[in-house]
Amino acid sequence: MQRINVEIKARSQNPAEIHALLAAQQAEFLGTDKQKDTYFKVDKGRLKLRQGNIENALIHYFRDNQAGPKRSDISMYKTEGGVELKEVLQNALPILAVVTKRRSIYFIENVKFHVDEVENLGSFVEIEAIDRDGDIGEEKLREQCQYYLDLFKIKSEDLIEVSYSDMMIAQQ
Repeated sequence: MQRINVEIKARSQNPAEIHALLAAQQAEFLGTDKQKDTYFKVDKGRLKLRQGNIENALIHYFRDNQAGPKRSDISMYKTEGGVELKEVLQNALPILAVVTKRRSIYFIENVKFHVDEVENLGSFVEIEAIDRDGDIGEEKLREQCQYYLDLFKIKSEDLIEVSYSDMMIAQQ
């Protein structure tokens, strides 16, 4: 499955406030997922295997490192936990980083929200405006991201340019 996202990642000083704002917006709560993302070293883009109790997928994506709303081009294959797949990938590719997090997942229409507690990194919020079919367009996705950035009162200094894997690598 290939799709376009426009997304932001930001440090969250008050995750409880984000949860409350999402509840006030009547966001659909999918649950809290304990996720382990294993990033593999690849020549182009980023490749990660996500293993969780709600979401399991092999995800390859291209995204520029920049603060604020940014476009991601994503190819995703949903898996069933990925233990055997992880073994195959580990035999073929070096592991770049492993990110463990507790993620609360919400949806409002085509916009997905993550309230994350990332092991060794802290609390974050992610907003992903998703165009699964190519019907919405990048401009509208950017508008949706900006709307929720404003609603959540996310400050520019809290925006994160890089992925959790980059942050983990920088800590080492």
